[in-house]
Amino acid sequence: MPPLDDLLVAPLDDLLAEARRLRRGRLVTYSPKVFIPLTTLCRDVCGYCTFARPPRRGERAYLTEEEVLAIARAGAAAGCREALFTLGDKPELRYALARRELRALGCETTLEYLARCAKLVLEETGLLPHLNPGVLTREELELLRPVSASMGIMLETTADRLGERGGPHWASPDKVPARRLETIRLAGELAIPFTSGILIGIGETREERIDALLALRALGEEHGHVQEVIVQNFRAKPGTRMASHPEPPLEEHLWTIAVARILLGPDWHVQAPPNLAYDDFPRLLDAGIDDWGGVSPVTIDHVNPEAPWPEVARLAEATRSRGLELAPRLALYPEFVADLERWVDPAVAPSVRRASDASGLARDDAWAPGEPGAVPFLVRRDAAPLHLSGDELGEDEVTRLLEARGGEAQRVFAAADRLRRETCGDEVTYVVTRNIQYTNVCYFRCGFCAFSKGKLAASLRGSPYLVPLEEIGRRAQEAWERGATEVCLQGGIHPAFTGDYYADVVRAVKEAAPGIHVHAFSALEIWQGAATLGLGLEEYLSRLRDLGLGSLPGTAAEVLDDDVRRIICPDKVTTEQWLAVHDAAHRVGLRSNVTLMFGHADTPRSWARHLLRARELARRTGGFTEFVPLPFVPMEAPMYLQGRARRGPTFRETLLVHAVGRLALHPWIQNVQASWVKLGPEGVREALAVGVNDLGGTLMNESISRSAGAAFGQELSPEAMEGLIRSAGRVPRQRTTLYGEPPEERVRASFGAPPLAEPVSLPVKDAGLVAPPRLVRPGLAASLPS
Repeated sequence: MPPLDDLLVAPLDDLLAEARRLRRGRLVTYSPKVFIPLTTLCRDVCGYCTFARPPRRGERAYLTEEEVLAIARAGAAAGCREALFTLGDKPELRYALARRELRALGCETTLEYLARCAKLVLEETGLLPHLNPGVLTREELELLRPVSASMGIMLETTADRLGERGGPHWASPDKVPARRLETIRLAGELAIPFTSGILIGIGETREERIDALLALRALGEEHGHVQEVIVQNFRAKPGTRMASHPEPPLEEHLWTIAVARILLGPDWHVQAPPNLAYDDFPRLLDAGIDDWGGVSPVTIDHVNPEAPWPEVARLAEATRSRGLELAPRLALYPEFVADLERWVDPAVAPSVRRASDASGLARDDAWAPGEPGAVPFLVRRDAAPLHLSGDELGEDEVTRLLEARGGEAQRVFAAADRLRRETCGDEVTYVVTRNIQYTNVCYFRCGFCAFSKGKLAASLRGSPYLVPLEEIGRRAQEAWERGATEVCLQGGIHPAFTGDYYADVVRAVKEAAPGIHVHAFSALEIWQGAATLGLGLEEYLSRLRDLGLGSLPGTAAEVLDDDVRRIICPDKVTTEQWLAVHDAAHRVGLRSNVTLMFGHADTPRSWARHLLRARELARRTGGFTEFVPLPFVPMEAPMYLQGRARRGPTFRETLLVHAVGRLALHPWIQNVQASWVKLGPEGVREALAVGVNDLGGTLMNESISRSAGAAFGQELSPEAMEGLIRSAGRVPRQRTTLYGEPPEERVRASFGAPPLAEPVSLPVKDAGLVAPPRLVRPGLAASLPS
């Protein structure tokens, strides 16, 4: 940081250039918000303010709860994420009307009523309250923390002289700088994400602005809670004591923003309100801001009603004009979303998760996997592909691509689709298969699973069942008669299952349909089966291979990052155990695929780690047939219902995982599959434009995604599959599990297949299975009790 005296005399252009250099990344954020003016009464009389005004005959002192909710619901319907509560400081200390209304509302203080209204908005609309109630004590902050995502108070200045008679803060006891700094300090001690800033042009000097910025920096460095610093310019308003006070010129505003960025550095968020710069607002970017603040499609800026917010489209255009990208955020920034246990009350955290994307920003669409409805945007077929160096992509670069937005995301899609065309041509493959889930009883406790009927999931829909071995064989034979070349077998892990059970399943299928390919058993089933028999992985897999096992699905991979696995599946196989199972399978001649189940408690960096770990094994063994992204279907998933997961990935994130998978895994994994069950027909068409060349299986039966709430059916017939592929301008081709050509008689038999017979399952209580006294458990939770 340059000496402070240098900042005062340096040429403006030099300061602006340095501020731009320090601004980190290409994203500029804004908060889609709704403005809720709970009361315009205030005990202070700032010389520039038109928001606060004394009571008027016939007007209420406070918005009613119904009025508050009506504003919030309008904001939620318009796509807002933040409910900004603005109000005067403690009006009940000055106005009898405020005291009378508060008594009628059953409250003693304005802050008590604010807490009630914020809680109501949070629970009824999901909007995240951001509270600006003025100077607060520790007890008052503790009252408001459980009903808000963040709070704020503008420091404005550290110059006490501005509170003297005739100054802008005269007769305003809550504008004493020391009191405001104390509020900010207390918020830090209580781990409250906090907004503050300075107001320029009200009579302060440049040195005093620097002093205020340094005071904010000191508090932020001590507690880590100051999430943004606003540099706001004074605007004179008719009817105020400062109506004739000169406004600061734009150059003075730019100087102050640049100095704020230089003093605070690249890790801080610096904001300037675009509406107060009028048509010059794009120039604020030249001074190093990385946030536009709150912008409402519903309500005016009640503090500056003369200055309407620019439309989001204008903000986006201005941001792109500087080579930057606009992105919506929440009332708290991604750094705080990444550590909710520290920064947000448990009552608020579920709403934050449901509103956020994988980067901790606001979801940029309302799409969710498995839900019917239109996709939120279309892939541009004319975008120029992003240029990538010939070097293999590393973790940082893969992460950056997975976080791409706007035009950059479209270029990532184009690059992936070009690579797909070069590698696979225009064919889109699929396999005629039948899914058989042999039980929904499982002693593992995956937080994302709505299929399992373990002790902790008894309330979820469906009854515990077991498919008898004879019925498994019958279903396999029926699938063969309908043209299938594959059966895919997976299920829960019943406490009584041993490795012998999985061997019996393979034997039953091959006896009933000798020609069918058995694609079966996740890494968890293989690991558990081997462990119960005391066998090594290679020995056990060889035994299953010799019985007729043909390949392994890549399920149970979830996210190959143990930091994520500890949250979503702590008692499942670890990353290293999953990789060890597939490494062993490849060594004994069994191929497999690799899945990625994403959009819950993970991040783009964990997706990148997953891809690179899969790539390393693929490079070593050559045993993976395809990469299968599986967007998390949230609707009935326990961890989503409990508020511990996001609402699945956004559509942009979903397409990026497919696209970046294509780019990062090349040339070691050449096929990228899209799940029609999770994406639906419209989503599949767009996925086919971002590097996808395979649509998986026709399924015949599908229970796992439907248990989680997916609505796209149990079977996509070959006729429907090929129609979908052709509708995307591509060429359909049936394949075998290992991407060979199925015999012509298989293809013929798959078209016009008869309806399935009614499947048979036993209530699990009638199966006579007995669990051992101690259950085997893999690495992360090996010490957990059974």
